[in-house]
Amino acid sequence: MNELLGSYVPIAIFLGLSLFIGCALLLAPFLVAYRAPDQEKLSAYECGFNAFDDARMKFDIRFYLVAILFIIFDLEVAFLFPWAVSFNDIGWIGFWSMMSFLAVLTVGFIYEWKKGALEWQ
Repeated sequence: MNELLGSYVPIAIFLGLSLFIGCALLLAPFLVAYRAPDQEKLSAYECGFNAFDDARMKFDIRFYLVAILFIIFDLEVAFLFPWAVSFNDIGWIGFWSMMSFLAVLTVGFIYEWKKGALEWQ
């Protein structure tokens, strides 16, 4: 019975450590935050327009373009992690297939750069 319970000790340590880190991260902002909000801190800064304004107002499409480009390139880079983990097992075919994939990714990135999709002004 002690051997069975002893096999759960690493799980209990992991859960305890994760609970401690989670609680510390939840409480840390209340202890170290600067408490002087002003109008600039409370303004909308991520979307470029006020969040509680007219829903039919015109806004710049570049916000969506940058978000779509980020998602596309971020997801394509995520394919590199499983490839790197299984690099020893896939051989030269896997290597050159990933090189062709990265070449297509690079050509797409250069195309977007030349078209000015990454420029903000």
